[in-house]
Amino acid sequence: MPKKNIPAPKDLLPLSPTLFHLLLALHDGERHGYALKREIARRTAGAINPGAGVLYGSINRMLEQGLIEESEERPDAHLDDERRRYYRITPFGRLVAQAEAVRMRELVQIADQAFGLPERA
Repeated sequence: MPKKNIPAPKDLLPLSPTLFHLLLALHDGERHGYALKREIARRTAGAINPGAGVLYGSINRMLEQGLIEESEERPDAHLDDERRRYYRITPFGRLVAQAEAVRMRELVQIADQAFGLPERA
């Protein structure tokens, strides 16, 4: 049986800001969709606040690409809504997030050499 073509992490780059922030938010642990949306909005001071279509479209794409997976673990029933789906980052998702961070770091280094970046904007 032939093996599936498994992409290298760099093959999925560049990530959209929403995808990258979703992976960053899942680094801290499993979350459901709405909690991911809230965490991204908090981390970006509202600059990125995906609507339901973008959020769940991104989640579905990341599931298909193997960046995240659905978790079977759930909080206590009295703290949770049974309709919620929880997600966690996969080892491949971590590699893709790391590759994106390296790509961004290299881009910032080029910009710094070109423009001389201030310490804070």
